[in-house]
Amino acid sequence: MEVYGLLASGGIYDWPVIKQISWILGQVMNGIYNVMSAIGIENIGVSIIIFTIIVYTILLPLTIKQQKFSKMTAVMNPEIQKIQKKYAGKKDQVSQQKQMEETNQVYEKYGVKMSSGCLPSLMQLVILFGLYPVVQNIPEYVTKVRNVYQPLVDQIESVKGYQGIMESVAGSTAGLYDFSTSNGVIEALYRFQTSSWNALIEQMPSVENTARETIQEVGRLNNFLGIDIGSHPWNLLTDAIAAASIGGIILAVIIPILAGLTQFISVKLSQMTSTVSTQDSDNPMMNSMKTMTYTMPLISVVFGFTLPAGLGLYWVASAAVRSVQQLAVNKYLKSKSVEDMIEENRKKAQKKREKKGTSAEEINRMATKSTRNVGTSSKARKELADPAKEEKIRQAKESAMSAKPGSLTSKAYLVSRYNSGQKREDKAPEDTEDKADKSKDKKRKK
Repeated sequence: MEVYGLLASGGIYDWPVIKQISWILGQVMNGIYNVMSAIGIENIGVSIIIFTIIVYTILLPLTIKQQKFSKMTAVMNPEIQKIQKKYAGKKDQVSQQKQMEETNQVYEKYGVKMSSGCLPSLMQLVILFGLYPVVQNIPEYVTKVRNVYQPLVDQIESVKGYQGIMESVAGSTAGLYDFSTSNGVIEALYRFQTSSWNALIEQMPSVENTARETIQEVGRLNNFLGIDIGSHPWNLLTDAIAAASIGGIILAVIIPILAGLTQFISVKLSQMTSTVSTQDSDNPMMNSMKTMTYTMPLISVVFGFTLPAGLGLYWVASAAVRSVQQLAVNKYLKSKSVEDMIEENRKKAQKKREKKGTSAEEINRMATKSTRNVGTSSKARKELADPAKEEKIRQAKESAMSAKPGSLTSKAYLVSRYNSGQKREDKAPEDTEDKADKSKDKKRKK
């Protein structure tokens, strides 16, 4: 299956959030093209480059946050790896819980959260997924480019059985388009190569003049430094080789080669913020870093040949912008020590607590507050302080004290006193008075 068809087959790009992001970015692209057109520059390639610069400038704060987390991760990794080795092979719940607690303590020590690196990456990924449909289907979002195709689309739709003809011309990619709508026809025409245009003219002779005018106008809009960004570089390369054109070969390979080269530079620069040594064979991150260094540029070269040159131009522009940004980010992070970053993280965490309405001092005060009456409602406290209820409790206590020895009430009273820590048994008031009278009688006798 052609890579282009695989990537353009909807799926994730039709998800609600990503679809909305694509619409927003499409409005940005439309605005850029309109501004450039107003000053006399009607070129899709130039608009793609400006669009890429704007989008990656918007993403810069997320990039900085992610790079900070990467730097902190490189510092924390030795401690985390020690914890992992400590609990290696221990699968019981207690050990797993302790490992998690000790790992969390390391993150707290450096003032970061486990999710700190995931959130920026996820947000970047969602935005980039939303960006791809805009670049690969310019007419859907840029009004003036869509208007170039509209006269031809009107003629095509007036031909009887045009949907079947369009499906035949589109070939294996016909399932990607909805030919019952004008937008679906325009989307297919935007991706047509020379062979597809020839097949369309052959099967619809009535649209030949308008089709050739459209091809000429679209070629003008897609011409970027002599490269047709609407064509596939691989097709351009095979045509140039067949024509023995050195200039054509250079123009065909320049975008894929630049895509791989700029990607390689971007990956190398992003790894400069990490303190992980690529010579440390025991480090699990080493192999993944080496793999990224060489596989990502190769993938960019392959995609650069098999996808339209406009997408390759976008990859070149995005990698170049990321490289420039990475140089600035590296310089910024180099000027900040780990201690400064930890202190910043702690201050941010404290501000978040205070923003929620609870300062650090308040948390400490609440932690030391007596919990004797926690969970007791105001109504319950009033009932405890009710004089009538206290009098009833006192009378019940006196009744228990004067209960007949050996009775159930007397035994319950003794147990209650023992549980409350009163070891010595109190005598009933009458017993105390009798004892005092006996003592007086003894004194009289003496």
